Amino acid sequence: MRVCVATTLHHPEDARIMHRQIRALLDAGHEVTYVAPFTHFNVTPIPPITAIDVRKGGRARTALRRGVKDADLLILHEAELLLALPFRHPPVVLDVRDEARGALGRRLVARAERLHRVLEPAAAEATQVADAPLPAGDTRVVHIGRLTTAKGVNELVELARRLVPYGIRLDLIGAADREVRPILRDAQRVGLLDWFGYVPNRHALRMAEGALAGVCLWREPSSRPPTKVLDYMGRGVPVVTTPAAAALVEEAGCGSVVPYGDVEATLGAVLDLREDPVRRAALAAKGHSLARLRHHWPDQAASFTARLETWAGVAHELAV
Repeated sequence: MRVCVATTLHHPEDARIMHRQIRALLDAGHEVTYVAPFTHFNVTPIPPITAIDVRKGGRARTALRRGVKDADLLILHEAELLLALPFRHPPVVLDVRDEARGALGRRLVARAERLHRVLEPAAAEATQVADAPLPAGDTRVVHIGRLTTAKGVNELVELARRLVPYGIRLDLIGAADREVRPILRDAQRVGLLDWFGYVPNRHALRMAEGALAGVCLWREPSSRPPTKVLDYMGRGVPVVTTPAAAALVEEAGCGSVVPYGDVEATLGAVLDLREDPVRRAALAAKGHSLARLRHHWPDQAASFTARLETWAGVAHELAV
């Protein structure tokens, strides 16, 4: 099977796109053409992928026309790319892991549900679970993932400030939106935290191991649990989260839920973990156990590729 995978917004090394979906396709013996903003992110594509560079956030019609030539299936990672579909194209799959952006995004997702195939948000609920992660320590808190205002970057900086007197360090592992980079650089310059910027997923997961807690301070409710919470669980790290991931954390019994925007409560949850190593180890073990049972990507990769193979074999003459 020949598959074209396309994004103009995500990092080409995005964990879900590259390290789960594309890797599963390659491991199953399929050919992949990858349309992504390689130059913008200074990424060199790995063989045997056929790479097509595209401007970040730009129009992609020409790139898609090249990418779908002889393709059996097209996977899109933004609903807006439906507007750039070539007239002739193979069956289309829209990955809707992210909330639709605005009225246009919602209309496009609704159209995809009628005319194409859709990978539902639940398909995002997977990670690479470690066989035997390092024990949760007591001197470091981690945050994996993109840093934005909506994902609590201001609260993270304030948490780092309050952790300093206790000898606890905050590690931020992920790229940041342009508007929040100055406050992160300032916080790092004065020694409040360590901001590592973008780190390939497999390395980011290893960096998280041994932390006292993994934090998720999303400021808004979400229809799906943030993948970073699964990453923490899979690496044996207790979780401190806002209600955005409350259902998952409470089901697993792997951490604490704090109110949106409440840095004081977040600090208290972290310090409670530090003062109770027995509870800390128990929470880490419960999270790791559930992640291994339900959310280990290698256990899901075969069914993912089988579903795509089925969809690629379905006659599909509809176009946006």
